[in-house]
Amino acid sequence: MRIYRSRIRPPERLRYRAANDAPTALGEEVRTRDGRVLRLRAIHPDDVVALQRGFSRLSPEEIRMRFLHMLTELPDALATRLCNLDPDQEIAFVLADPPGTPDPEIHAVARAYIDPTTDSAEYALVVQKALTGQGLGLLLMRRLIDACRARGVHEIWGDVLTENHAMLRLCDRLRFKRDSVFHDPTLTRVRLALG
Repeated sequence: MRIYRSRIRPPERLRYRAANDAPTALGEEVRTRDGRVLRLRAIHPDDVVALQRGFSRLSPEEIRMRFLHMLTELPDALATRLCNLDPDQEIAFVLADPPGTPDPEIHAVARAYIDPTTDSAEYALVVQKALTGQGLGLLLMRRLIDACRARGVHEIWGDVLTENHAMLRLCDRLRFKRDSVFHDPTLTRVRLALG
C-alpha cells in the first residue's frame, strides 16, 4: 500500500474549517426524475431516526454491498455514532427529505473517514435503489471528493465488492484506479489521487 505524506500540510483553516457545511443552512435542492425534492446537505446529529428510516428501506443486497456484510437493522448506538461526526476526521453528506416533511428519511449517504497520519480518506456510499440511475451517487461522490481535497487529503479510497458493478462503474467515471485486495479476492480496492 502506498502512503502519501506531505512535508507541507495545508493551514488548519483549510483542513478542517466548514468542510461539512453545505452552501446554505438548508443545503442544496436536488430534484429526482419523478419530481421529488430532496436536500443535499451535511449529516446532522439529529438525523438518527431519519437515517434509520432510510436504512429500513434498503434491501438485504443493498446492505451487503454497502457494509460488506449483512445487517438486519441499524441499532440506535450505531445510528447515533454515524450522525455525530468527529469534525477533524469525518465528512458525511446526505440526500434527505426537505424540512417540514412528516417522518423524514435519509435516502443516500456519502461519507469519508480521514486518516490524519496518511492524509488519505476511506469513503463509503449508499443510495436507495429507488433513486439509482439518476446521477445522485455521482453528485454525492463529487461533493465528498471536493470536501476531502479542501481538507488537504491526498487520496480517497474504498473497498468495493467485485460484484458491485454499479459502484465500480461510478468509480471508473470519477477516474479511480482499481487494485486487487490480496487477502480477499471478492474485493476491489479503488483509489483516487487528489493532488
